[in-house]
Amino acid sequence: MKIDTSQINAIRHKDGPELVLAGPGSGKTLVITRRVQHLIEQYHIPPSSILVITFTKAAATEMRQRFEKLMGGRRVSVSFGTFHAVYFMILKHAYGYTADNIVKEEQRLQFMKEYIHRLRLEYDDENEFISSLFSEISLVKNTSVNLAHYYSSCCGQDVFRKIFEAYESFLHQNRLIDFDDMLVYCKELLVQRPDILAAWQRKYQYILIDEFQDINQIQYDIIRMLAAPQDNLFIVGDDDQSIYRFRGAKPEIMLNFTKDYPNAGKIILDTNYRSGAEIVKQAGNLISFNEKRFEKQITPAAETGIPVVKQEFQTQREQNLYVIQEILRLHREGMEYKDMAVLFRTNMQPRFLMEMMLDYSIPFTAKDRIPNIYDHWITRDLFAYIDIARGDRSRGNFLKIMNRPKRYLSRESLPYEEVAFDVWEEFYEDQGWMVQRLEKLQMDLKVIAGMRPFSAINYIRKGVAYENYLREYADVRRIPFEDLTDVLDELQENARGFDTFDTWFEHIEQLREELEEQAKSYKATDGVNLSTLHSSKGLEYDTVFLVDVNEKVMPNKKAVLDADLEEERRMFYVGMTRAKNRLYLLWSHQIRNKDMDPSRFLTECESARIKR
Repeated sequence: MKIDTSQINAIRHKDGPELVLAGPGSGKTLVITRRVQHLIEQYHIPPSSILVITFTKAAATEMRQRFEKLMGGRRVSVSFGTFHAVYFMILKHAYGYTADNIVKEEQRLQFMKEYIHRLRLEYDDENEFISSLFSEISLVKNTSVNLAHYYSSCCGQDVFRKIFEAYESFLHQNRLIDFDDMLVYCKELLVQRPDILAAWQRKYQYILIDEFQDINQIQYDIIRMLAAPQDNLFIVGDDDQSIYRFRGAKPEIMLNFTKDYPNAGKIILDTNYRSGAEIVKQAGNLISFNEKRFEKQITPAAETGIPVVKQEFQTQREQNLYVIQEILRLHREGMEYKDMAVLFRTNMQPRFLMEMMLDYSIPFTAKDRIPNIYDHWITRDLFAYIDIARGDRSRGNFLKIMNRPKRYLSRESLPYEEVAFDVWEEFYEDQGWMVQRLEKLQMDLKVIAGMRPFSAINYIRKGVAYENYLREYADVRRIPFEDLTDVLDELQENARGFDTFDTWFEHIEQLREELEEQAKSYKATDGVNLSTLHSSKGLEYDTVFLVDVNEKVMPNKKAVLDADLEEERRMFYVGMTRAKNRLYLLWSHQIRNKDMDPSRFLTECESARIKR
């Protein structure tokens, strides 16, 4: 393979810090592996003194395999690993840790379930709540934020602090560490033990880091210590592809690298060998609207390319049908399903498309876990209302909905497994206003029983005032009310085509079975790839469909600050540059019966920002 001038300059770099800005499809893996080869064969650096760090185990494995192929299949003692693997190795040598000291996922979950039960906290989806807690605990550890100044978004500040401290105590008592502790403890060790730090500095004289734009502060602090005093630090990344701020990544670290290392060189790998000319041009126009970035002009290796398809639709259903038809057309013309990808902003979006793919027998593979809307706690609440309206009298269903919205009904008023309204009213016979509430509930249930599914959901939302409960829920937990009504909107839209509850529930059960069957039938390599923008990073496909390119979706409605908007733009840039030949940018005027505007990103793709 021909190597360009920028790549050669990067490969030949020997000593001192070097910043390599590697645009999409510019051959960064080739540069890293060839540079390691060059250090060994041309500069006679001992292989054992070279450390290559990546962000994922898969990337480390691929990097090692590519390097060994370059070396003619020989095993060479260069170290390849993730940040966590490298830092755990340092802890292992210092403290004698083994794999048994790393807390297992089931241990963490078991502890957290038992502890939050002891606290008697209120939440609607246990798994979702625990997942949010662990994400926030990880963020606190990775950013070294003072716990006293951290405001949790999933529970009160005092409650979060109590949970955090209990979790830490559980780990200490059992001599366990989690993945975030590997970083925290490693930094503490190297700060407190200069002798151990010096030993590792002597061991690794040359450090190369891939995807540097995703580094967080604590990872960077440790790397700076390890690289000193020679500072033979070769960092490769693309500030325009930094999309993990929510995990604690700090794109500013890469942007400020030359301030931390004033003698650092800078090389730009500015040729995109992956994408067609029009894709490269429009992606470049888009990203030029970001202020906080290194100025660079990425050029395509290909002189021509298929024009980017931009298409508007009246409804999301029409958009999805177009995607289906294009996939089938391209497949008929000889393209394999696995060479196509549909990219979304969030993992909630592809559910309707998945149903349509099943209807048209198109195999697909979902890179992310796609939450089943029928498993959502809001759906379970609505189904409880519907089941009761249709005659179900189980206590569990009544307990689920009796105070959603607030009716001030007590659990003690339902002592039996079967609920009878006359017995229930007897419990409140001396409280006329409570009897009236029960009568209103009975009337609501009769109304629901006579409705079609779409109308029933609408009545539960407005007539029963379930939305009032959701508004209070959102206020207490400091989450956007719209996130909850989105679930209702999607559920209602899903119910639109059904005349009876029986046919709707049959469809839901059939869908569940088909999804399970689909997952068994098709290997991961056989189907159209469904992926979020985050999960698509580092991958490439012949054809990419970016769907729901609307304001409030791309960019996401939560992106309010300039920094958030720039991250959204980088995400869209990542999505566009996954495409080799065909790129579709699609949007709808209506999503779930809501009027929507096309994304500003569509306009930005047309012409670069004029610098003032």
